[in-house]
Amino acid sequence: MDQYVQAVRRFNRFFTKMVGALDANFLDTGMTLAEARVLFEIAHHTPCFADSMQGALDLDAGFLSRMLSRFESRGWVRRDRLEEDARRRSIELLPAGRDVFERLDERQRREVEKMLGRLSEADQRRLVSALDTARSLMSGGQTASFRLRIFGPGDMGLIVSRQAVLYRELYGWGYGIEVNEGEVVTAFLKNFKPGREQCWVAELDGRMAGSIFLTDEGDELCRLRLLYVEPVFQGRGIGDALVSTCISFAREVGYARMTLWTHTILETARRIYARNGFRLVDRREHTCFGPPVMGETWELDLRAAEPRIDTVKPVPKIAADQGYEPRAKAT
Repeated sequence: MDQYVQAVRRFNRFFTKMVGALDANFLDTGMTLAEARVLFEIAHHTPCFADSMQGALDLDAGFLSRMLSRFESRGWVRRDRLEEDARRRSIELLPAGRDVFERLDERQRREVEKMLGRLSEADQRRLVSALDTARSLMSGGQTASFRLRIFGPGDMGLIVSRQAVLYRELYGWGYGIEVNEGEVVTAFLKNFKPGREQCWVAELDGRMAGSIFLTDEGDELCRLRLLYVEPVFQGRGIGDALVSTCISFAREVGYARMTLWTHTILETARRIYARNGFRLVDRREHTCFGPPVMGETWELDLRAAEPRIDTVKPVPKIAADQGYEPRAKAT
Protein backbone atom coordinates (compact mmCIF):
# COMPACT_ATOMS: atom_id res chain seq x y z
CA MET A 1 0.00 0.00 0.00
CA ASP A 2 2.81 2.42 0.82
CA GLN A 3 4.23 1.98 -2.69
CA TYR A 4 0.80 2.67 -4.22
CA VAL A 5 0.33 5.80 -2.10
CA GLN A 6 3.74 7.10 -3.13
CA ALA A 7 2.99 6.41 -6.81
CA VAL A 8 -0.28 8.38 -6.67
CA ARG A 9 1.36 11.30 -4.86
CA ARG A 10 4.24 11.28 -7.34
CA PHE A 11 1.80 11.53 -10.23
CA ASN A 12 -0.16 14.29 -8.46
CA ARG A 13 3.02 16.37 -8.13
CA PHE A 14 3.86 15.82 -11.79
CA PHE A 15 0.35 16.66 -13.01
CA THR A 16 -0.20 19.77 -10.88
CA LYS A 17 3.07 21.18 -12.21
CA MET A 18 2.24 20.25 -15.81
CA VAL A 19 -1.20 21.94 -15.80
CA GLY A 20 -0.08 24.98 -13.79
CA ALA A 21 -2.32 24.24 -10.81
CA LEU A 22 -0.04 26.26 -8.51
CA ASP A 23 0.37 29.19 -10.91
CA ALA A 24 -1.32 32.41 -9.74
CA ASN A 25 -1.37 33.55 -13.39
CA PHE A 26 -2.84 30.50 -15.11
CA LEU A 27 -2.04 30.60 -18.86
CA ASP A 28 -1.32 34.35 -18.54
CA THR A 29 -4.98 35.09 -17.83
CA GLY A 30 -4.56 36.74 -14.44
CA MET A 31 -6.60 33.91 -12.89
CA THR A 32 -5.77 30.88 -10.80
CA LEU A 33 -6.70 27.41 -12.03
CA ALA A 34 -9.53 27.33 -9.47
CA GLU A 35 -10.97 30.58 -10.89
CA ALA A 36 -10.66 29.22 -14.43
CA ARG A 37 -12.55 26.09 -13.35
CA VAL A 38 -15.38 28.11 -11.80
CA LEU A 39 -15.62 30.30 -14.90
CA PHE A 40 -15.89 27.12 -16.99
CA GLU A 41 -18.83 25.92 -14.88
CA ILE A 42 -20.65 29.23 -15.19
CA ALA A 43 -20.13 29.26 -18.97
CA HIS A 44 -21.50 25.73 -19.38
CA HIS A 45 -24.51 25.83 -17.04
CA THR A 46 -27.59 27.99 -17.51
CA PRO A 47 -29.05 28.75 -15.07
CA CYS A 48 -26.10 28.54 -12.69
CA PHE A 49 -26.38 28.73 -8.89
CA ALA A 50 -23.61 29.04 -6.31
CA ASP A 51 -24.91 26.26 -4.05
CA SER A 52 -25.10 23.81 -6.96
CA MET A 53 -21.58 24.71 -8.10
CA GLN A 54 -20.29 24.47 -4.55
CA GLY A 55 -21.52 20.88 -4.29
CA ALA A 56 -20.33 19.89 -7.77
CA LEU A 57 -16.81 21.22 -7.23
CA ASP A 58 -16.62 20.54 -3.46
CA LEU A 59 -15.67 24.15 -2.72
CA ASP A 60 -15.88 26.06 0.55
CA ALA A 61 -18.88 28.40 0.44
CA GLY A 62 -16.89 31.43 1.62
CA PHE A 63 -14.07 30.76 -0.86
CA LEU A 64 -16.56 30.52 -3.74
CA SER A 65 -18.45 33.64 -2.63
CA ARG A 66 -15.23 35.72 -2.59
CA MET A 67 -14.31 34.40 -6.04
CA LEU A 68 -17.72 35.32 -7.47
CA SER A 69 -17.44 38.79 -5.95
CA ARG A 70 -14.14 39.28 -7.81
CA PHE A 71 -15.81 38.14 -11.05
CA GLU A 72 -18.65 40.57 -10.41
CA SER A 73 -16.28 43.50 -9.75
CA ARG A 74 -14.53 42.77 -13.07
CA GLY A 75 -17.83 42.86 -14.92
CA TRP A 76 -17.70 39.18 -15.87
CA VAL A 77 -20.86 37.98 -14.10
CA ARG A 78 -24.11 39.27 -12.63
CA ARG A 79 -25.87 37.76 -9.64
CA ASP A 80 -29.64 38.17 -9.24
CA ARG A 81 -31.82 37.02 -6.36
CA LEU A 82 -34.68 34.73 -7.29
CA GLU A 83 -38.20 35.99 -6.70
CA GLU A 84 -39.35 32.60 -5.44
CA ASP A 85 -36.34 32.14 -3.13
CA ALA A 86 -34.47 35.27 -2.05
CA ARG A 87 -31.76 33.16 -0.42
CA ARG A 88 -30.53 31.92 -3.82
CA ARG A 89 -28.97 34.02 -6.57
CA SER A 90 -28.59 33.00 -10.20
CA ILE A 91 -25.22 33.66 -11.83
CA GLU A 92 -25.22 35.00 -15.38
CA LEU A 93 -22.11 35.24 -17.55
CA LEU A 94 -21.89 38.74 -19.09
CA PRO A 95 -20.34 39.50 -22.53
CA ALA A 96 -17.03 40.56 -20.94
CA GLY A 97 -16.91 37.31 -18.99
CA ARG A 98 -17.78 35.33 -22.13
CA ASP A 99 -14.85 36.93 -23.97
CA VAL A 100 -12.46 36.04 -21.12
CA PHE A 101 -13.75 32.47 -21.02
CA GLU A 102 -13.44 31.95 -24.78
CA ARG A 103 -9.82 33.23 -24.79
CA LEU A 104 -9.01 30.98 -21.85
CA ASP A 105 -10.71 27.98 -23.44
CA GLU A 106 -8.77 28.45 -26.68
CA ARG A 107 -5.44 28.72 -24.82
CA GLN A 108 -6.17 25.52 -22.90
CA ARG A 109 -7.06 23.74 -26.11
CA ARG A 110 -3.81 24.83 -27.76
CA GLU A 111 -1.78 23.68 -24.75
CA VAL A 112 -3.42 20.23 -24.77
CA GLU A 113 -2.99 19.93 -28.54
CA LYS A 114 0.71 20.81 -28.13
CA MET A 115 1.11 18.10 -25.49
CA LEU A 116 -0.70 15.47 -27.60
CA GLY A 117 1.21 16.54 -30.71
CA ARG A 118 4.40 15.16 -29.19
CA LEU A 119 2.85 11.68 -29.17
CA SER A 120 2.14 9.26 -31.99
CA GLU A 121 -1.50 8.50 -32.78
CA ALA A 122 -1.15 5.10 -31.09
CA ASP A 123 0.27 6.73 -27.94
CA GLN A 124 -2.52 9.32 -27.99
CA ARG A 125 -5.07 6.49 -27.89
CA ARG A 126 -3.14 4.78 -25.07
CA LEU A 127 -3.06 8.01 -23.08
CA VAL A 128 -6.79 8.70 -23.49
CA SER A 129 -7.64 5.10 -22.57
CA ALA A 130 -5.38 5.26 -19.49
CA LEU A 131 -6.92 8.55 -18.37
CA ASP A 132 -10.45 7.16 -18.81
CA THR A 133 -9.44 4.09 -16.82
CA ALA A 134 -7.94 6.14 -13.99
CA ARG A 135 -11.00 8.41 -13.84
CA SER A 136 -13.36 5.45 -13.75
CA LEU A 137 -11.40 3.52 -11.10
CA MET A 138 -11.02 6.53 -8.82
CA SER A 139 -14.69 7.47 -9.10
CA GLY A 140 -15.94 3.93 -8.48
CA GLY A 141 -17.00 3.48 -12.11
CA GLN A 142 -19.71 6.14 -11.85
CA THR A 143 -18.38 8.56 -14.46
CA ALA A 144 -20.38 7.74 -17.58
CA SER A 145 -23.09 5.57 -19.08
CA PHE A 146 -22.23 2.42 -20.99
CA ARG A 147 -23.05 1.48 -24.58
CA LEU A 148 -23.44 -1.89 -26.30
CA ARG A 149 -21.90 -2.74 -29.67
CA ILE A 150 -21.26 -5.89 -31.68
CA PHE A 151 -17.80 -7.46 -31.54
CA GLY A 152 -14.86 -6.17 -33.55
CA PRO A 153 -11.20 -7.00 -34.24
CA GLY A 154 -9.21 -7.82 -31.10
CA ASP A 155 -12.23 -8.26 -28.85
CA MET A 156 -12.01 -12.05 -28.60
CA GLY A 157 -8.49 -12.15 -27.22
CA LEU A 158 -9.33 -9.49 -24.65
CA ILE A 159 -12.51 -11.30 -23.57
CA VAL A 160 -10.61 -14.55 -22.98
CA SER A 161 -7.76 -12.78 -21.21
CA ARG A 162 -9.94 -10.76 -18.84
CA GLN A 163 -12.19 -13.64 -17.88
CA ALA A 164 -9.24 -15.97 -17.30
CA VAL A 165 -7.61 -13.39 -15.02
CA LEU A 166 -10.82 -12.57 -13.14
CA TYR A 167 -11.80 -16.19 -12.52
CA ARG A 168 -8.28 -16.91 -11.31
CA GLU A 169 -8.30 -13.93 -8.94
CA LEU A 170 -11.85 -14.39 -7.64
CA TYR A 171 -12.24 -18.16 -7.50
CA GLY A 172 -8.80 -19.71 -7.95
CA TRP A 173 -9.68 -21.39 -11.25
CA GLY A 174 -6.76 -22.70 -13.29
CA TYR A 175 -5.83 -22.89 -16.96
CA GLY A 176 -8.88 -24.99 -17.77
CA ILE A 177 -11.15 -21.94 -17.90
CA GLU A 178 -8.81 -20.17 -20.35
CA VAL A 179 -8.68 -23.29 -22.53
CA ASN A 180 -12.47 -23.55 -22.46
CA GLU A 181 -13.04 -19.91 -23.35
CA GLY A 182 -10.35 -19.95 -26.02
CA GLU A 183 -12.09 -22.88 -27.70
CA VAL A 184 -15.47 -21.12 -27.50
CA VAL A 185 -14.31 -17.88 -29.14
CA THR A 186 -12.22 -19.72 -31.76
CA ALA A 187 -15.20 -21.85 -32.77
CA PHE A 188 -17.41 -18.75 -32.77
CA LEU A 189 -15.14 -16.92 -35.22
CA LYS A 190 -14.49 -19.94 -37.45
CA ASN A 191 -18.15 -20.94 -37.71
CA PHE A 192 -19.86 -17.57 -37.27
CA LYS A 193 -23.41 -17.52 -38.64
CA PRO A 194 -24.43 -13.93 -39.41
CA GLY A 195 -28.05 -13.29 -38.53
CA ARG A 196 -28.15 -16.34 -36.25
CA GLU A 197 -25.26 -15.71 -33.86
CA GLN A 198 -23.74 -12.64 -32.26
CA CYS A 199 -21.37 -11.27 -29.63
CA TRP A 200 -22.07 -7.98 -27.88
CA VAL A 201 -19.52 -5.87 -26.03
CA ALA A 202 -20.35 -3.28 -23.38
CA GLU A 203 -18.10 -0.22 -23.34
CA LEU A 204 -17.75 2.41 -20.65
CA ASP A 205 -15.15 5.17 -20.32
CA GLY A 206 -13.31 3.79 -23.35
CA ARG A 207 -12.91 0.34 -21.81
CA MET A 208 -14.50 -3.03 -22.38
CA ALA A 209 -16.92 -3.32 -19.47
CA GLY A 210 -18.40 -6.74 -20.29
CA SER A 211 -19.54 -9.07 -23.05
CA ILE A 212 -21.90 -11.89 -24.00
CA PHE A 213 -22.27 -14.43 -26.82
CA LEU A 214 -25.19 -16.15 -28.51
CA THR A 215 -24.51 -19.32 -30.53
CA ASP A 216 -26.70 -21.57 -32.65
CA GLU A 217 -27.06 -25.07 -31.20
CA GLY A 218 -29.45 -26.40 -33.87
CA ASP A 219 -33.07 -27.58 -33.63
CA GLU A 220 -34.33 -24.04 -32.69
CA LEU A 221 -32.00 -24.02 -29.66
CA CYS A 222 -29.46 -21.27 -28.94
CA ARG A 223 -26.89 -20.88 -26.19
CA LEU A 224 -25.98 -17.86 -24.08
CA ARG A 225 -22.24 -17.95 -23.42
CA LEU A 226 -19.41 -16.19 -21.60
CA LEU A 227 -21.38 -13.45 -19.87
CA TYR A 228 -19.09 -11.27 -17.78
CA VAL A 229 -18.95 -7.73 -16.39
CA GLU A 230 -15.77 -6.06 -15.14
CA PRO A 231 -15.97 -5.83 -11.31
CA VAL A 232 -15.32 -2.06 -11.32
CA PHE A 233 -18.38 -1.56 -13.54
CA GLN A 234 -20.80 -3.88 -11.74
CA GLY A 235 -23.99 -2.47 -10.28
CA ARG A 236 -24.79 -0.32 -13.32
CA GLY A 237 -27.18 -2.73 -15.07
CA ILE A 238 -24.64 -3.88 -17.67
CA GLY A 239 -25.24 -7.58 -17.05
CA ASP A 240 -29.01 -7.23 -17.37
CA ALA A 241 -28.61 -5.16 -20.55
CA LEU A 242 -26.34 -7.78 -22.13
CA VAL A 243 -28.68 -10.66 -21.24
CA SER A 244 -31.84 -8.86 -22.36
CA THR A 245 -30.17 -7.89 -25.65
CA CYS A 246 -29.18 -11.50 -26.19
CA ILE A 247 -32.71 -12.72 -25.48
CA SER A 248 -34.31 -10.10 -27.75
CA PHE A 249 -32.04 -11.09 -30.62
CA ALA A 250 -32.85 -14.78 -30.11
CA ARG A 251 -36.59 -14.09 -30.20
CA GLU A 252 -36.28 -11.89 -33.28
CA VAL A 253 -34.44 -14.54 -35.33
CA GLY A 254 -36.87 -17.28 -34.33
CA TYR A 255 -35.22 -19.47 -31.72
CA ALA A 256 -37.61 -21.42 -29.51
CA ARG A 257 -35.33 -22.15 -26.54
CA MET A 258 -32.18 -20.79 -24.95
CA THR A 259 -29.78 -22.67 -22.69
CA LEU A 260 -26.71 -21.70 -20.71
CA TRP A 261 -24.11 -23.24 -18.40
CA THR A 262 -23.06 -21.39 -15.26
CA HIS A 263 -21.88 -22.19 -11.73
CA THR A 264 -23.46 -22.01 -8.30
CA ILE A 265 -20.77 -19.64 -6.99
CA LEU A 266 -21.58 -17.05 -9.69
CA GLU A 267 -24.42 -15.60 -7.64
CA THR A 268 -24.75 -12.27 -9.47
CA ALA A 269 -25.08 -13.97 -12.85
CA ARG A 270 -27.62 -16.43 -11.47
CA ARG A 271 -29.79 -13.55 -10.20
CA ILE A 272 -29.71 -11.96 -13.65
CA TYR A 273 -30.76 -15.22 -15.30
CA ALA A 274 -33.62 -15.67 -12.83
CA ARG A 275 -34.83 -12.09 -13.42
CA ASN A 276 -34.94 -12.79 -17.14
CA GLY A 277 -37.04 -15.95 -16.81
CA PHE A 278 -34.42 -18.73 -16.97
CA ARG A 279 -35.10 -21.94 -15.03
CA LEU A 280 -32.46 -24.15 -13.39
CA VAL A 281 -32.76 -27.68 -14.85
CA ASP A 282 -29.56 -29.52 -13.94
CA ARG A 283 -26.65 -29.31 -11.55
CA ARG A 284 -23.41 -31.34 -11.54
CA GLU A 285 -20.02 -31.05 -9.85
CA HIS A 286 -16.87 -30.98 -11.98
CA THR A 287 -13.14 -30.22 -11.70
CA CYS A 288 -12.50 -28.88 -15.22
CA PHE A 289 -11.09 -25.63 -13.86
CA GLY A 290 -9.17 -26.99 -10.87
CA PRO A 291 -11.04 -26.95 -7.52
CA PRO A 292 -14.38 -28.84 -7.40
CA VAL A 293 -17.19 -26.54 -8.46
CA MET A 294 -20.91 -27.05 -9.09
CA GLY A 295 -21.94 -26.43 -12.69
CA GLU A 296 -25.54 -25.59 -13.54
CA THR A 297 -27.65 -25.74 -16.69
CA TRP A 298 -30.43 -23.18 -17.07
CA GLU A 299 -33.06 -22.94 -19.79
CA LEU A 300 -35.47 -20.31 -21.11
CA ASP A 301 -38.61 -20.86 -23.19
CA LEU A 302 -38.37 -18.04 -25.72
CA ARG A 303 -41.95 -18.52 -26.87
CA ALA A 304 -43.40 -17.97 -23.42
CA ALA A 305 -44.50 -14.51 -22.30
CA GLU A 306 -41.70 -12.34 -20.95
CA PRO A 307 -41.63 -12.46 -17.13
CA ARG A 308 -42.74 -9.45 -15.08
CA ILE A 309 -40.19 -8.43 -12.47
CA ASP A 310 -42.73 -8.77 -9.65
CA THR A 311 -43.50 -12.38 -10.62
CA VAL A 312 -39.94 -13.70 -11.07
CA LYS A 313 -39.15 -16.54 -8.68
CA PRO A 314 -36.09 -16.21 -6.42
CA VAL A 315 -32.81 -17.85 -7.44
CA PRO A 316 -32.71 -21.49 -6.27
CA LYS A 317 -30.56 -21.95 -3.16
CA ILE A 318 -29.05 -25.43 -3.00
CA ALA A 319 -26.63 -26.78 -0.41
CA ALA A 320 -23.24 -27.85 -1.75
CA ASP A 321 -23.82 -31.53 -0.97
CA GLN A 322 -27.39 -31.67 -2.27
CA GLY A 323 -28.23 -33.25 -5.60
CA TYR A 324 -30.62 -31.77 -8.12
CA GLU A 325 -33.24 -33.53 -10.16
CA PRO A 326 -33.46 -32.14 -13.70
CA ARG A 327 -37.26 -32.04 -13.67
CA ALA A 328 -37.64 -30.57 -10.21
CA LYS A 329 -39.33 -27.21 -9.99
CA ALA A 330 -36.95 -24.33 -9.22
CA THR A 331 -38.36 -22.35 -6.31
